[in-house]
Amino acid sequence: MKKYILSLAAASLFYIPSKACAWYDPDYEYFNLFTQTIIKDKSYLPFLHTYSERFYTAFDHSHIPDENIEAWVKYFHNQLSYPEANYLVTKMNINDLNDLKKGNSNNPLLKKLGNSFYQKYYEGIDYLIEAKYLEPFMAINYIESSDSFYYREKEIDKNATSISYDKTIAALTSLYHAAKNPEIKQRYGYQLVRFNHYTRNYDEAFQAFKKYVEPIQLKGAVYYMALDQFAGVQRGLNMKSDANWNFFQVFMKSKSRKESAFVSMTLSDSASFDNIMKRAGNNEEKNMAYFLLGYSDFTNPIPLMEKMYDIDPGSEVLKVMAARSINELERSYLPTYYYDNNPTSRKKTVDTDPASAQNKAKTETQKQDLSFWQKVVKFFKNLFGGSTADEKSKSNNQADLSDDELLNNPNRLPFYTKNNLYYYSSDDAPIDFLNDLEKFTAKAKEKSTDEYWQIANAYLKFLQKDYKESTEVLNNIKTDNPEYLEEINRMKVLNDIVSQPKITAEFEDQLMAKYSEYFTDKKADQDSTLSRAYSYYDSTPSTADFLKDILANRYFLQGEDGKSFLMNNKLSDLQYNPNSSLVKSVEDFYRKPNKTKFEQQIIAKSIDTVGNIDAFFNIIYGDRAMKLADFEKAKGYYQKTEGFTGIPRFDYDWSHNTNSPKITLAQYEPNQYNGFKNISDLIFGYNIWESYESEATVSMKAEDYSAFPFIKKSMNKFELADALIQLKKIGTGKDEIASKANQLIGNLLYNTSILGYYRQIFVMDIDNSNGGKYDFWNTDKKNPYQYYYKNFTGTPYIEPDNFDLVISYYKKALDHSNNKEQKARILFQMASAEQGKYYQFEVKNPSNIDYSDPQWSEKTKSYDNQMADIKNQKYRTYFTQLKSQYSDTETAQFLMGNCTYFNYFMKR
Repeated sequence: MKKYILSLAAASLFYIPSKACAWYDPDYEYFNLFTQTIIKDKSYLPFLHTYSERFYTAFDHSHIPDENIEAWVKYFHNQLSYPEANYLVTKMNINDLNDLKKGNSNNPLLKKLGNSFYQKYYEGIDYLIEAKYLEPFMAINYIESSDSFYYREKEIDKNATSISYDKTIAALTSLYHAAKNPEIKQRYGYQLVRFNHYTRNYDEAFQAFKKYVEPIQLKGAVYYMALDQFAGVQRGLNMKSDANWNFFQVFMKSKSRKESAFVSMTLSDSASFDNIMKRAGNNEEKNMAYFLLGYSDFTNPIPLMEKMYDIDPGSEVLKVMAARSINELERSYLPTYYYDNNPTSRKKTVDTDPASAQNKAKTETQKQDLSFWQKVVKFFKNLFGGSTADEKSKSNNQADLSDDELLNNPNRLPFYTKNNLYYYSSDDAPIDFLNDLEKFTAKAKEKSTDEYWQIANAYLKFLQKDYKESTEVLNNIKTDNPEYLEEINRMKVLNDIVSQPKITAEFEDQLMAKYSEYFTDKKADQDSTLSRAYSYYDSTPSTADFLKDILANRYFLQGEDGKSFLMNNKLSDLQYNPNSSLVKSVEDFYRKPNKTKFEQQIIAKSIDTVGNIDAFFNIIYGDRAMKLADFEKAKGYYQKTEGFTGIPRFDYDWSHNTNSPKITLAQYEPNQYNGFKNISDLIFGYNIWESYESEATVSMKAEDYSAFPFIKKSMNKFELADALIQLKKIGTGKDEIASKANQLIGNLLYNTSILGYYRQIFVMDIDNSNGGKYDFWNTDKKNPYQYYYKNFTGTPYIEPDNFDLVISYYKKALDHSNNKEQKARILFQMASAEQGKYYQFEVKNPSNIDYSDPQWSEKTKSYDNQMADIKNQKYRTYFTQLKSQYSDTETAQFLMGNCTYFNYFMKR
């Protein structure tokens, strides 16, 4: 027998974005419509919100100026621009500076400045010559310890111990005393502190700071460079609290060293931020301490933001906190995928490993509100008729709904959803603080002159679906800040489109007239500048992508499933989920005359190459008719499949000429099953070994077809349907031939069900290898999608098999057979189909026992016993009959030797 397990891993794949590749980046799981980087103080860009790396990196790093270079620009009295000063200080070769000193420089920049430049700024140039000489050695020497985690090969890099300590100290001290300019003098003091620090002469470094840096009485860039080193020295002296406080000072005052100072703080003191808060004396220090507390613990930022506001409502770091907070909310309001957390859409996976045949069926542990027996009652109520609430809700979401009904639909995007992404722990699961944050920004914008707060407030109103008020706030903003203007214009577009109650043909015309660029690849590329360009493998979620999702959701809620589907998928994707109602809606759009310009240029372009499109649709319809045993209808569809070249699978080859993949339709081998032809007559046979991986001749055995010459060795689907029509006609008789005809029909329906060896034949698949199509779904909905079809290929769903239909044909065969051996085998086939009914029941009634429950073992055992009772009472009818009436047959004995579970059942 097969092994059937309810895979928790598979269930988690359905709910949680799971990326197997190492390049997966959680910052691309939401649309990032509010551009965090519009904050004015760019030195805080690394502290914007991210789950991808330790610090935010999706910005141009040139936006954060180095205060050291700015100090040099000032020292040279602006004779050098910032880029020129940066080149001079960080990139120019030491030899060029020595040549300048000798009066014969060939460097273009130095030649432009002239020889007088050295005469005027000789102290600074001499310092740079000394600094460039020291720089290759300015690294602390690594000392291996017995507890070192990583093995390191012999150190060959230069470090501070690679040069003479005494000579270097003497040279720097002499240069310090000779310098007249206080800033240059302080720079030599910085070098003395740094050199002693990197040679681990901590006491000397400590004294050097006190003797050579502090007395200069300058608190500019050089001082904080030296203070950064001094804090490292204090850490080396185990003065952790003092070190932490000085790193904190560097964090506050430095523009370019905030990241390193923050890392140093966390390394210095496990209680770093609490200690800083205790030492904070003035408002700036207190405000910054609150910011660091909020940065390190971001569950609910509003209380800390209120404290920061009370200290300084105009604080720049308060805007950073607001940007981070909005970003956090966006992850729940604007995910790239919305995952249906409704337990009625969970599924059971069929494991096809034949070696595990003796393992019993297991069920997934999931929390549900209904008790076990309530779920049993609910199942049988649904089994015997009546539409579910979900189906009624879906059927009512049609084009005749009022604007208010459409606007107030609970599934209308965007809305808050608890997408349980992996980067949240159970202790810091997200909460919805949208209303509190909107109130905060409304208060802040009244006191601040920075338009940032108005933009933030308008955006939060957008998330609240108050599009009219959001637009009014945007219209009242007066600014010439280009980043602000770009964000404002984009938000106006969003409000205009998202606030539309219904997407009509007239509105589609407006989209093309006003916003067509947002639905093109070019606009998506432009949007990628607003956030980091994605990896080689994918593209950044853009405004254009978001708007496509919005329209897909709107069409879905309006009942226009075909248009909704094509907003996010290709026509060929229907092969992964050929459920009937969706396919019909897509076909209706395909055949729609007089499409709007938007439908033609945006939606219809998703109708990709599937060979002959009419044949493609007819194959899907014919397959569904076969699953329902409507063979005459199926034959009619198959008759219209001329030009079908196979299920559209694709070959991908890289084109070096275009630097892009070349995609072509895959070509099938002449004797290969392609979705229509080359179907073996074993499809009417029966299992002798339950293994999908084995060759058909190993797993299946042919029946005696001698009475049915119309069954060919190899058939196409038209011929198969014709054979079934003839079998069905013969099966109306009362003799052994009629019995055999019905048995063959039952065999085919079982063999092409989710449990059969030929399960791929009527679900647009090319082989029977395991996959999502072969899951047992526990849904009562005809369409399990709740929002739209974006996750379509990753959430395959086809209509469930009707095992009662299978059993009905076997029952006819059983009733008209007088052969005891044949009846035994028919009963076993009926029992197999009944097992399928049990699996459908089982997946709809999973255990609701929490694994953390201290009585988990006892409750699980009780649950298993209840399920076993139900299985034996309601789903072992034909096993019981086979055991009681046919246990002496050769068929039963053969089955006992080849089916572990049947052997177990017979010996009970």
